[in-house]
Amino acid sequence: MKILKLILLLFVIQTQAQQGGMWIPSLLKGMNETEMKNLGMKMSAEDIYSVNHSSLKDAVPHFNGGCTSEIISPKGLLLTNHHCGFDAIQNHSTVEHDYLTNGFWAMKMEDELPNKDLVVTFMVSINDVTVQVLDGVASITSEAEKQKKIQENITKVTASFPKESWQENKVRTFFEGNQYILFVTETFKDVRLVGAPPSSIGKFGSDTDNWVWPRHTGDFSMFRIYADKNNRPAEYSKDNVPYSPKHFLPVSLDGIQEDDFTMVFGYPGKTQEYLPSFAVDQIVKELNPAKIEIRDAALKVQDGFMRKDNAIKIQYASKYASVANYWKKWIGESQGLKKSNAVVLKQNFEKDFQQKVAASGKQAEYGNLLAEFEKNYKEITPYAVSRDYFMEVVAKNTELLSLGYKLYQLEQVYTTKGEQSFNDRKENLIKAQEDFYREFNAKVDEKVFEQLIALYGNKAPKQFLPSTLINADYKKLAATLYSKSKLVNYAQFKELLSGDAKTVLKKLNKDKGYIFVKSLASNYSKNVAPKFDEINLKITALQRTYMKAQLELYPNTRIFPDANSTLRVTYGKVNGYEPKDATYYKPVTYLDGMMEKYIPGDYEFDIPKKLIELYNTKDYGQYGENGKLPICFIGTNHTTGGNSGSPAIDAEGNLIGLNFDRVWEGTMSDIHYDPSICRNVMVDMRYVLFVVDKYAGAKHLVDEMKLVHPKKK
Repeated sequence: MKILKLILLLFVIQTQAQQGGMWIPSLLKGMNETEMKNLGMKMSAEDIYSVNHSSLKDAVPHFNGGCTSEIISPKGLLLTNHHCGFDAIQNHSTVEHDYLTNGFWAMKMEDELPNKDLVVTFMVSINDVTVQVLDGVASITSEAEKQKKIQENITKVTASFPKESWQENKVRTFFEGNQYILFVTETFKDVRLVGAPPSSIGKFGSDTDNWVWPRHTGDFSMFRIYADKNNRPAEYSKDNVPYSPKHFLPVSLDGIQEDDFTMVFGYPGKTQEYLPSFAVDQIVKELNPAKIEIRDAALKVQDGFMRKDNAIKIQYASKYASVANYWKKWIGESQGLKKSNAVVLKQNFEKDFQQKVAASGKQAEYGNLLAEFEKNYKEITPYAVSRDYFMEVVAKNTELLSLGYKLYQLEQVYTTKGEQSFNDRKENLIKAQEDFYREFNAKVDEKVFEQLIALYGNKAPKQFLPSTLINADYKKLAATLYSKSKLVNYAQFKELLSGDAKTVLKKLNKDKGYIFVKSLASNYSKNVAPKFDEINLKITALQRTYMKAQLELYPNTRIFPDANSTLRVTYGKVNGYEPKDATYYKPVTYLDGMMEKYIPGDYEFDIPKKLIELYNTKDYGQYGENGKLPICFIGTNHTTGGNSGSPAIDAEGNLIGLNFDRVWEGTMSDIHYDPSICRNVMVDMRYVLFVVDKYAGAKHLVDEMKLVHPKKK
């Protein structure tokens, strides 16, 4: 009888201690708090999110709109990923002072480097405004008119909701438009670079190891937030002082063990967990293969130039990493979706969904949803594929074309809004392109163009191709455009845009580069975008109804809102996994493994001389463990893009790691989370402290922090 009771107890705990999901921090009380405590958490939901007193959310700001960061000292010291701070590090780097290669450390506050336009945003409060936003919407039949009314309501709520003068109100949609939440935020605009390891530590393994486990990357960088004398946000000023946070994270020196509780707090960008099977099938068979092939071609060209020329390596480092990141992610995502039979699992759910619809008497409301999905996804596929070719080739990965597309949009501004709007946009564009041309190399881009435009002409749906791409000599086309167009040079670009609107447009429409881009953009705007938008609007409406139906018909199921760059909590455990038959990956890596990968002088696997010396002498200080130095660990936390830089927090609220990646086999978690193979990758805080202290000699930064031993109480 005792054995039976124990089995039942274990079964109950296991079913309650579920993992996966990206949860709104203000709504953790109840099911989520219970699950977290069953996984080992010792905090309360109030410790994580509170409006009335300081809590963990006050130490976790959004970093520059795309990553997450955390405050780790009472003086506003900020920690995020190396790849999140990469642009700032790159912008301060020159051939003479190459902080990417050699690292950077400010040994006193006066040496910290300001960063133009770099911001961090804190979430002050979370407020449900669904009733206000959906007021008067239900009676509207047109989807376009519904969206217009919703936007009008959002504008009213945003303007009227109480806030301080230095704060902002932002409304975001949840559950595909079934819920709306207003966030009160405050944004700090004086953020200075404090420290960054060399890329041989911060990017060790680079693109080869990206999305891969085992990992040995010290992916971190340090910044500091500055505020005015009242501790409020302010533009950069020498008179600003270090920000005094409401809360900062203590740093644990005790590390982690398998099955330890982990919580990742951050701003995940976008997930699509509730797509129908037809959408997932389209992603696997049509969309991902096209995008992967395009980026593969661009990366091969850029890599060839970067390996031969250090100036180009610095110039293209950030761009290359950005292109490679999602290229590799899409490859792993497709493989994971196939391996986990995601389409079949979706189809099985849809069968159950139809049965629940029938049983609940909701046939009139929800009975035709899946049939409508199937019809619309079949119709939109060629338009979606054409759209991806245009976006990947023209708007993103060929720089001459992406610049030309901005000019095309400028011409449309003149047509639709007149000369004043044209002039305003023109001046902003001229200023913005100064940084663009600093990192532009016409020789590299010409070869990228040559490869990508050929893929566009040969692989995109033929019925939507412009005449300029049909049977073209792509190599000759590239040579002509890059030798004749004024878009390849900043001085000539500014000359093109000098004068009044009519003069500028006349000059633009004589430029061979612009003429070519305009042929692509006009064709896309006329033959692809309108129909894609029309069908996609129908799909959006269907998805909202589908989400509403799931919330209604599955009231006791763990349903979390898709990620949308708002603050979320995800919880799990430190666990290894089995990526394939007869293979098991342990959850922790060590400096020994980094040395095993070491290739002297290699672009990705070189190791700094001083780190090798510290390894040889085993001089790990208080950061080692049983004679070894931990570097990275993995957990079952459900993360995505935007969680880069997120704090990994232990059961008691201490910082144990820094989230920076996912394993390749589990990148499909944006669409289908599988706890058996989905793992997030974190750099161990002991390795961060070791690099700062023992490698860089910046112990004054460690001394700012509150170091704790939670396991030795």
